[in-house]
Amino acid sequence: MIGFIGVFSLVLLICSGVPLSFAIAAVGLAGGFLLLGLKQTAVQIYQVMFQTTTEFLWTSIPMFIFMGQLVSVGNLGKDIYECVYKWFGRIPGGLAVTNVISCAGFGAISGISSAGISAMAPIAMPQMKRYGYDNKLAAGSLAAASTLGILIPPSLGFVVYGIWTDTSIGKLFVAGIIPGCLLACLFTLYVTALCFWKPRFGPPGPSFPWGNRIISLANVIPVFVIFGFMIGGLYVGLFTPSEGAAVGCSSVAIVLLLMNRLRWQGVVSACKATAQTSVMIFSIVIATQVFSRFLVLTDVPERLVGAISSSGLPGWGVLGLIVLLYLFLGMILDSIGMTLLTLPFVFPIIQHLGVDPILFGVILVILTEVGLVTPPVGINCYVLNHLVPELKLSDIFIGVIPFIIICLLVVVFFMGYPEIVLWLPRRAF
Repeated sequence: MIGFIGVFSLVLLICSGVPLSFAIAAVGLAGGFLLLGLKQTAVQIYQVMFQTTTEFLWTSIPMFIFMGQLVSVGNLGKDIYECVYKWFGRIPGGLAVTNVISCAGFGAISGISSAGISAMAPIAMPQMKRYGYDNKLAAGSLAAASTLGILIPPSLGFVVYGIWTDTSIGKLFVAGIIPGCLLACLFTLYVTALCFWKPRFGPPGPSFPWGNRIISLANVIPVFVIFGFMIGGLYVGLFTPSEGAAVGCSSVAIVLLLMNRLRWQGVVSACKATAQTSVMIFSIVIATQVFSRFLVLTDVPERLVGAISSSGLPGWGVLGLIVLLYLFLGMILDSIGMTLLTLPFVFPIIQHLGVDPILFGVILVILTEVGLVTPPVGINCYVLNHLVPELKLSDIFIGVIPFIIICLLVVVFFMGYPEIVLWLPRRAF
């Protein structure tokens, strides 16, 4: 009873606007005090904070964030965009297609979606306005494509999920390659088909000579080198995920130095943004671990597993309910908070159903992608609105709806055919 009262209280606190980490910590500490007393609760707080802040794997989180910030301040996104623009800008909806492919490429060296949209919006939106693109398509393609950064490795979402569930981060990274490329292709096909059917939504851009296209590839070679070195190093065991994050930061810094793009002011800005995001994530991590220990004492996860087992629902029905849960939570919580808050409840159910944790990790990251663009707390939509104030927020949310539908169809497809997700990590490892 205390456990379910705690869960209900947590929902009330979140809905009333209390910051997520404070709400989770308050319920976890109050529940621990009721069940264990003040002294034992204080000991648990110390243990959680010490274990979290000294666990080597967690160092990969600020490293991946810092790598994404360096990529952003170094304008590597501009190189990617200009290259893709010269190759694909001339097809129907070419600028929107450029948005999708550029964000996917940017995600391959950043790992966070907010850096992608911050880098691409100032470059892409003026061009789309110049060629008369429909505002909804322009905004929707950019906001939705920026979420690919947390699916295409290296991915901060996979790092958090892998550490929390004790799942191989290397396998998760490899598993994200095919789904990320598939979503990018489907986004591209949708944009091209729409603009071919109704050219007024996105007319073709200019055509560039072959010489210009080939020369543009030279500027994106560092992107392929960094991505290949990180994923290849993880695959052959050259370094661990935490070491890989440090290698990624070093690689990006060296590339920017060689390109004469690394400025002291940019490094300071990247450090500040990294510190802010890292503190937010670690506060949620610590609070969630306190809350998880409280839940273990109350047997709430075990009761939920028992209730589902006795309900008679098939496995796909339970997975469907979990998908609906994440769709709802994505409307009110940020992606990291939603992941950490729900895993203590959901992961035992996934284990009971026998679902491969690699498969569920990919599905969960896709659902957090959807949460980044769904109202009323679609953070990527608000970032785009802030960067391009002339875009109406309503147009942005309407524009992302077709891309949300594509993501959900892909989730259903992966639930029916899990081997598509699992084939590459099983072959690679």
